[in-house]
Amino acid sequence: MKHILLVEDEPSVASFIKKGLEEEGYQVTLAYDSFSAIQLLSQIGTDLIILDIILPGENGIELCRKIKTHKYSSSPILILTALGSTENIVTGLDSGADDYLTKPFKLKELLARIRALLRRRDKFEMEENDTLGIADLTLDRNAKTAKRSGKPIKLTSTEYRLLEYFLRNKGKVLSRIDLLENVWDINFDLGTNVVDVYVNYLRNKIDKGFSSKLIHTVFGMGYTMKEE
Repeated sequence: MKHILLVEDEPSVASFIKKGLEEEGYQVTLAYDSFSAIQLLSQIGTDLIILDIILPGENGIELCRKIKTHKYSSSPILILTALGSTENIVTGLDSGADDYLTKPFKLKELLARIRALLRRRDKFEMEENDTLGIADLTLDRNAKTAKRSGKPIKLTSTEYRLLEYFLRNKGKVLSRIDLLENVWDINFDLGTNVVDVYVNYLRNKIDKGFSSKLIHTVFGMGYTMKEE
């Protein structure tokens, strides 16, 4: 049975989500603030964490950063937010979250996101290749680090997943929908330019300052990673 930590300060919302998840066979532990969440993470094992953004004391963004920075848990994190602009989405993902869901949401959509995150985690844990690379760029899947020409590249969790997917599909043209489905586990157009934003972030980190570019735009089709 998969164990989910739900951090939500609104009792009625927490009760609704908890009941829905338990009916689907998940074990759910509730925390109503960031302090309680950190205490629980030091005591129990979790397979996934769901964070509301608006919480007493530290908000969900700050809590997410703390969990990732201090390694309280390696479980995927899904953030719930009432703000759906590209800027808000990027802020949530940059805090270390693996996905987000905009309020109000339907329970079946939350369940779909949870299943996708758990599938992705299980799939990556089963894969054997510890190192991926192209040209002078390498990615260490165990250490979750990347280097180019031996120089460490600091990546957010979303940038890391995007780079990993590019490296697994070297030479292929990947559409924005491809990237949404496989990096964000979303099978529809968000109506924002979040994919382009993150591709540009990644370009600035792995291509800027190098004579050979690795990420290329295929106009009208998407992006590809290949040697020039």
